[in-house]
Amino acid sequence: MSPEEERGDGTDAPSPPGAAPAATPPGGLPTDDAEELYDSAPCGYLSTLMDGTIVRINATLLRWLGLERGATVGRKRFADLLTAGGRLYHETHFAPLLRIRGEIGGLALELRAADGSRLPVLVSSSVKHDVEGEPQLIRTTVFEASDRRSYEEELLRQRKAADQARGRAEEASRRAEQAQREAERAQREAEAARGQADGARTRLEETFRVLQQALLPPELPTVPGVELDCHYRPASPDRVGGDFYDVFEIGADRWAFFLGDVSGHGPEAAAVTSQARYTLRAAALHDQDPLGALSVLNDALCENNAGGDGDPRYCTAVVGFLEPDRARGEVRVRLASGGHPPALVLRATGGAEYLVTPGGMLVGVVPDADFVSAATTLGAGDTMLLYTDGLTEAHTGAGPGELFGGDGLLDFARAFAGCGAKRLVAEVRALLDRFGAALDDDTALLAFGAPAPRRGAPRRPGRAAAPRP
Repeated sequence: MSPEEERGDGTDAPSPPGAAPAATPPGGLPTDDAEELYDSAPCGYLSTLMDGTIVRINATLLRWLGLERGATVGRKRFADLLTAGGRLYHETHFAPLLRIRGEIGGLALELRAADGSRLPVLVSSSVKHDVEGEPQLIRTTVFEASDRRSYEEELLRQRKAADQARGRAEEASRRAEQAQREAERAQREAEAARGQADGARTRLEETFRVLQQALLPPELPTVPGVELDCHYRPASPDRVGGDFYDVFEIGADRWAFFLGDVSGHGPEAAAVTSQARYTLRAAALHDQDPLGALSVLNDALCENNAGGDGDPRYCTAVVGFLEPDRARGEVRVRLASGGHPPALVLRATGGAEYLVTPGGMLVGVVPDADFVSAATTLGAGDTMLLYTDGLTEAHTGAGPGELFGGDGLLDFARAFAGCGAKRLVAEVRALLDRFGAALDDDTALLAFGAPAPRRGAPRRPGRAAAPRP
């Protein structure tokens, strides 16, 4: 092979003296110089001897690798441009196949640049033979493949994410089927007393319907000397919520109440909601201190979280006791809060205030959690409203973070001070209707108060007590 065939120094051959310029082809189109095309091609070119010694390399490949022509041509082998793994592959697969086949194409390799970075490439090589058929040179074309490598890696990530999502979906389906079986069993036991049976439905629709029916708050009892009302607004008809509340008798003229909100939605949240309701009912019958009832629920949820294999579940809750004094027309209220929004008290005199319970921790997060208690007396015409955060966290502002908030609820409720529990709940229900799509969480309401006195009867003002830890 002569230097004119493959120039080892990689420089362009000069034109002979007196040579005529290249002729312009018909039509006046511009021409392109072959040497310049080789050197500035959008891909890399190099020629090596059969032992891999580089005898020619174009400027494009030198620029990609940050190499100098003088330090590369005649001084480096093709394998020197590869990463350690690439050299091993070149020696064991690439070079042997090339010797056998005479050409090889489209192989993915990584070149190592002068700064140590890696450059993904696609390599195609062919062997040039002399007139006697002896191998003379190896010509190699290199295509930069960073975008392709990124695309392939993204495809792998997407496939892995899809596999993980499929695994989660299968696990969710398994849990939903398990919850469905438990709910159907509970439904059969409940409906056996009423002599009814549901028809066949799809499994998922049946699960949602049965779980929601089992978790809907019960009808409130009639409490002498107390006006009661409640409301539950699910955020979505096809999603099981986690809000709960109840009022029940624990002794002569003594009643217990609670309202809470379990984290999350779906079958797992429904199971915790059911556990919280039954635990608080049992605790209130045996421990008539609201702090003690919350502690019992906290122990039960912590134990359940410790033994479970799913995400930990917790709740906020307010638990308390009502002691109506019909002779005085008052209702004594004692309550404890675990991370729940404060109770709203509307006075018959026209005032509105929050019964603040600062510092109460979430229920079910840590053992031996600290909760806060408070007490107040509702005079004739006074009303206390308990609610879940779906009300105060309604997105009512122009911006994504503008919520209805505690101040908004306080301003709204002042107009209905002295109107009684039923009127107050009716007005809040109408407010929820106006919120519409701004509500993205379930909302539960529980209101109670001392009925307003008959016309002409004396009115006793309510009294509030400071919270105690």
